[in-house]
Amino acid sequence: MAAGSRLVGVLLAAAIAFAGYSVGEGLLKLRAGDRSVTIKGLAEQDVKSDFAVWALSFRRAGNAFADVQQALSEDRASVLAFLKSQGFADSELDAAPVQVQDVYAREYAQANAPLRYNGVGRVTVKTARVDAVAKAANQTDPLIAAGVQLTGEGEGQGLPVFQLRGVNALKSPLLKQATTNAREQAVAFADDAGATLGELKSANQGVIRITDDDGSDYDRGRTIGKRLRVVSTFVYQLD
Repeated sequence: MAAGSRLVGVLLAAAIAFAGYSVGEGLLKLRAGDRSVTIKGLAEQDVKSDFAVWALSFRRAGNAFADVQQALSEDRASVLAFLKSQGFADSELDAAPVQVQDVYAREYAQANAPLRYNGVGRVTVKTARVDAVAKAANQTDPLIAAGVQLTGEGEGQGLPVFQLRGVNALKSPLLKQATTNAREQAVAFADDAGATLGELKSANQGVIRITDDDGSDYDRGRTIGKRLRVVSTFVYQLD
């Protein structure tokens, strides 16, 4: 009983001495009552997007329905020709039907609207060739010079959206890294506390977060590079 009391005393002293102890981003907490340690293991990894969606929307307006529709059809053909010149195949392109609206027919239409008809069209690129999309997105000047009125509508607001669809294949090694990081911290803490690290009592693998690699806290799809981050929580017995 005396030896047990001395061990509890040592653990209590260690808990006070190392209340602010932290290795990397691991948070350590010693519970003297049940002689266990709670620790958070961190793992991060920089990866590359594996899919891109790029919606090129364009707009026309005029006072003749047929003229607006014809202009949109020609714009769609120009956009398709541009994308094919960039090396995209038909299977990677989705051309939506053009849409033309009668402004005067709207419920809250303005009688003094300068142009009666306006319309939009859209061609969407969907491909795993993310580098090709990034390159093409920086070379749209010829389309604009040809009179195609590209807009910021649709998914990505005119910019490519880069996605990471194969995250499940990366999950296992990332969680393993977090587990290793946590155990290393737990061993170091137990040594400093004069105890021996015992069995794992519980574990919570946490949620893998995906963010753009531009320093933001979210995945807005703006960058090809992505950062994966997971914080897993473990509780170890201390002997």
